[in-house]
Amino acid sequence: MSLDVVTFGCRLNITESEVIRRAAGELDDTVVVNTCAVTAEAVRQARQSIRRLKRERPDARIVVTGCAAQITPEKFAAMPEVARVIGNTEKLEPRAWGDERRIAVGDIMAVKRHVGHAVDSIEGHTRAFLQVQNGCDHRCTFCIIPFGRGNSRSLPVDEAVARARRLVARGHRELVLTGVDITSYGADLAGTPRLGALVKRVLKEIPELARLRLSSIDSVEADADLLDALASEPRLMPHLHLSLQSADDLILKRMRRRHTREQAIAFCNEVRRMRPDVAFGADIIAGFPTETEDMFARSLDLVDECGLTQLHVFPFSPRPGTPAARMPQVPRDAVKERARRLREKGEAALRSHLDAQVGERRLVLAERGGVGHTEQFTCVKLAAPAVPGTILDLTMTGHDGRQLLAA
Repeated sequence: MSLDVVTFGCRLNITESEVIRRAAGELDDTVVVNTCAVTAEAVRQARQSIRRLKRERPDARIVVTGCAAQITPEKFAAMPEVARVIGNTEKLEPRAWGDERRIAVGDIMAVKRHVGHAVDSIEGHTRAFLQVQNGCDHRCTFCIIPFGRGNSRSLPVDEAVARARRLVARGHRELVLTGVDITSYGADLAGTPRLGALVKRVLKEIPELARLRLSSIDSVEADADLLDALASEPRLMPHLHLSLQSADDLILKRMRRRHTREQAIAFCNEVRRMRPDVAFGADIIAGFPTETEDMFARSLDLVDECGLTQLHVFPFSPRPGTPAARMPQVPRDAVKERARRLREKGEAALRSHLDAQVGERRLVLAERGGVGHTEQFTCVKLAAPAVPGTILDLTMTGHDGRQLLAA
């Protein structure tokens, strides 16, 4: 058997797993586990998967990489199932796959330039992902990811546009700009171009691109050009996934976030005024240290006040080495119960959003498996098979509580 890659976590890891397949070349009976470290649960799942893979394929050589491997390489190297551990920078370079060091993990903080690697297609995905940024300069008290990804670094604008053009030339109708903190894009580049400038360049210079989408953004960093593009360019999809994390100002301060509750609400209202068809998703943490019931209630209320339709709910998970891990913790039962209530609130908000879509016509990007997504990134179950990548003009006839049904 040849190389297999098992991927956990974000779109960046999905993209980088394709690079790994090319960088590693032909390796006999090898499984690469590309890990995530965003929560303790993500790390636990990766370790569990490693053990399961070894039971299922006892002769396979298991190599571990990704953020969790970058942060704690020794812990993975100590697993008897693991043959090698490779860092987040090294995993993208062919030479790292040619040596036999058990631990090949460098200093991620010493990496100053975003090289990136062009990926023309991703197995199992219809839309294309273009990584334009990596790393993060912020130090939120709950987050370990900067230690897995390093400091923020950006792909130069000309190179990003050239890669986008190449992806479109290969037939991709929709392109997603991705990164760890894409709204910090350009701060390290000459002239400090912002994300909005990049978005406008891509849309202007590649008129044949049908749809451009953004991955998660930090609303406080959204620049004027980005907002102008949302207001004036229909090819920039009306869906924003926001890194909100909480809606209580004291908790936001303890998280070391850079926005307030009122700023988050004002941002959503302003974008909705400029682009009435916009839909918002958000990341929210339940049970952050010192969070009281009243503080948590403000996060529940934010779902309605911002008009959120899709939630990624994270029960707080203390990450060793972060300031939040040393703060007074909320009891685990309370954390889980708050996460449950927040998920229920999100499910109700999604149902309301789906209700409002019934009877409407939407442009849907057909994907594999008989599904697609609207411009607002709402999942749609197609009534009949369609060629992946086709954009269909469909009437929404109903929903099942999770996705729309199309005629």
